[in-house]
Amino acid sequence: MVKSTDETKESAIGQPILARIADNVYFRNATFGWESRMRWVLIVLAVAGIAASSLALREHYRTDTSPCSINERWDCGIVNHSPYAMLFGIPVAVVGIAGYLLLGVLAFRKAYRVMLVAALAGLGFALYLAHIESAVLGVWCIYCVISLGVISLLSLLVLGTVIVRLMSQSQKTA
Repeated sequence: MVKSTDETKESAIGQPILARIADNVYFRNATFGWESRMRWVLIVLAVAGIAASSLALREHYRTDTSPCSINERWDCGIVNHSPYAMLFGIPVAVVGIAGYLLLGVLAFRKAYRVMLVAALAGLGFALYLAHIESAVLGVWCIYCVISLGVISLLSLLVLGTVIVRLMSQSQKTA
């Protein structure tokens, strides 16, 4: 039975829908199975990726000396001002921010198969950029390396999640 209240509708179990959403967001009344925990780990990794990409974007627009100019092998300024730091006129860091935002939304929606495709595409692009840093520029950006670590871990975790979900679905049908 569905009842209507002043501002929210109640679900069949009598709890207002907005209260159930808040319970999920703030982990109240949650059963913490592996999938629920993995969902939030993936979201946190996406936020870490957004942070790393945002710092790289800041370096892209910085005009003074880069604070992460450590030595001749580690200099974010050189990497983020190179011609390889742009993709069709858009800073690569903006592409990273958008990609991590998409991955976070997909994790929140538990769209793990789509997320796997997006994460592997991001990993491939990050590996290409790492090759550019290593072989062409000869200089590394610490924010880019952090982002590479984040997308690598995120890709492995979402791959594991998809495999476990597929195995559990096949066991249910067997």
